[in-house]
Amino acid sequence: MARAVSTRRKLIFTVIAWFFGLLIFFPVLWTVLTSFKSELDAIAIPPKYLFFEWTTQNYTDVFERSNYFRFMMNSVYLSLGSTAVCLLFAIPAAWAMAFSPGKRTKDILLWMLSTKMLPAVGVLVPIYLLFRDFNLLDTRTGLIGVLFLINLPIMVWMLYTYFREIPGEILEAARMDGASLRYEITHVLAPMAVPGIASTVLLSVILAWNEAFWTLNLTTTNAAPLSAFIASFSSPQGNFYAKLSAASTLAIAPILIIGWFSQRQLVRGLTFGAVK
Repeated sequence: MARAVSTRRKLIFTVIAWFFGLLIFFPVLWTVLTSFKSELDAIAIPPKYLFFEWTTQNYTDVFERSNYFRFMMNSVYLSLGSTAVCLLFAIPAAWAMAFSPGKRTKDILLWMLSTKMLPAVGVLVPIYLLFRDFNLLDTRTGLIGVLFLINLPIMVWMLYTYFREIPGEILEAARMDGASLRYEITHVLAPMAVPGIASTVLLSVILAWNEAFWTLNLTTTNAAPLSAFIASFSSPQGNFYAKLSAASTLAIAPILIIGWFSQRQLVRGLTFGAVK
């Protein structure tokens, strides 16, 4: 009887999980399907789901209109560059808060997290003026700085959580053996927290890749990533939904592929330290 109840409960939770999974995935699937429709089929009422004339003309038009690979390389450069800079600051900060906490450590962490609640549009004008005065508009360096500041609080919080699960006695033993601070972080702490660091890096890359507000307002051509690539297909003449869907599919495809192949590492890192 107990086994039957457990099996029924497991089945219910599985069905619910699949339902919400498909619900979340549906917009992505709809975008991909629309990218293979003609413009007339894309706006047809009632909508044409699977039974339409499939075409790859939208992708041809997208590649002919824009240099997709230039936008993609900008996204790669900005995502990896900002994540690397974040790690240089986040790991020492999280180490200090986890193993040498002060009276105000929790207050500092809450303050850092509170900065994520600030509406980005509220600081757009001063940041834009700073970028203009320092000649950082439409530059990779400027965008890396912005993405670094945006993602740093989240990376510090995540790494702090992971580091808290590592026994402090291990680091004390390393110090007693004469390990320097640099050696302690790079050769003792970092290898033990690889799952947590890896998931933090993946999350930072995804957040930087998907950032649209700052990239659209602080770039035009030279440093424009894939978010600007998508926006370029929306014009005053109207939204060409099929071509816009093709551009969106090309923009999200790299990060979806990375997320698919690294999902095990991401889940392992996000649950790191959940069970002792």
